[in-house]
Amino acid sequence: MTSPISFTFRATTTGQARLGTLSTPHGVVDTPQFMPVGTQATVKSLTPGDLRTAGAQMILANTYHLSLRPGHERIARLGGLHRFMGWDGPILTDSGGFQVFSLGHLRQVDEEGVTFTSHLDGSPQRLTPERAIEIQEALGSDVAMAFDQLVDPALPGPAVREAMERTHRWAARCLAARTRDDQALFGIIQGGVDERLRRHSAAAIAALPFDGLAIGGLSVGESKADMTRTLDVVADALADDVRVRYLMGVGSPLDFFDAVERGVDLFDCVLPTRVARNGQLWTSEGKLNLRNARFLDEAGPIDPACGCEACRNHSRAYVAHLFRAEELLAYRLASLHNLTYTLTLMRQIRSALADGSFASVREGVTAHYGDRRDGVR
Repeated sequence: MTSPISFTFRATTTGQARLGTLSTPHGVVDTPQFMPVGTQATVKSLTPGDLRTAGAQMILANTYHLSLRPGHERIARLGGLHRFMGWDGPILTDSGGFQVFSLGHLRQVDEEGVTFTSHLDGSPQRLTPERAIEIQEALGSDVAMAFDQLVDPALPGPAVREAMERTHRWAARCLAARTRDDQALFGIIQGGVDERLRRHSAAAIAALPFDGLAIGGLSVGESKADMTRTLDVVADALADDVRVRYLMGVGSPLDFFDAVERGVDLFDCVLPTRVARNGQLWTSEGKLNLRNARFLDEAGPIDPACGCEACRNHSRAYVAHLFRAEELLAYRLASLHNLTYTLTLMRQIRSALADGSFASVREGVTAHYGDRRDGVR
């Protein structure tokens, strides 16, 4: 099957970092790139227009949640996910593996798939590699993900190995199940933080005819040192692979630099919008917690260097008031700001890779996000 996407890149002088262009059926994505997470066909509190204004080029939606509500068959009948949510750009759908992992005692894994209890109504549900592909094909995303078994990296080695090997078998089943020639399929590398397992998984998944490669099973409780070391192993294993690379579930400012330096092209994470809804704003001078009382008297913008709607039109005092009053506008303005900051940072990283100033940009961000004990003012 001919790939419906194409990825071209040029090497840079920064480690294994690369500047690329990912072409999809719904548009072109400049890489490295961050994908805002629209779990239930919406990035919480934001419209597709807001996302475009913030600089989003590609977004992520969730197979597990959309299959339960409103149902992938209904979305297909209504014209597919792009039309359903009013977003005409590229969409990546995850396979549900992380959500099944997070269900804990509500799930049971066997060789064929996973049986679990719906978090909505307690009804029994079944997800297999074939079912995950069927759902994603009905949704009509530009990129679908293979169904994998994610486990806690702190589990004993044999348990991590078993899940990794099952992920490889499920990957082959996902490839065999695909029928759409206009939807790319990415495989997922697992193996916890064990270097030998990660190297083996990278080789096994890279040997399969996937359109792109994802690094899963990180940012789930392991230390920063373990994550960085694991990325080093995977980067070395994939050094000669020209396919697009996607690091799943990572989205903090400093983590971008570590991962980009190791050849990662795509990111997604709920972190920027989740912390925004709790009043934590990311700025060019570090993090602010607008729930702190001192901001109620600050007349300046959230970030003078930011051009988002919140910073152009409203003061810190006003947004801090909205949070204390529990007004819905607080969540929209804060989320829009954090995504604007994150996507602007990705543009700065791309520019820095192009002109050789990556180290300098990294030092500037580290100065504001890497030194304080809690990172929040």
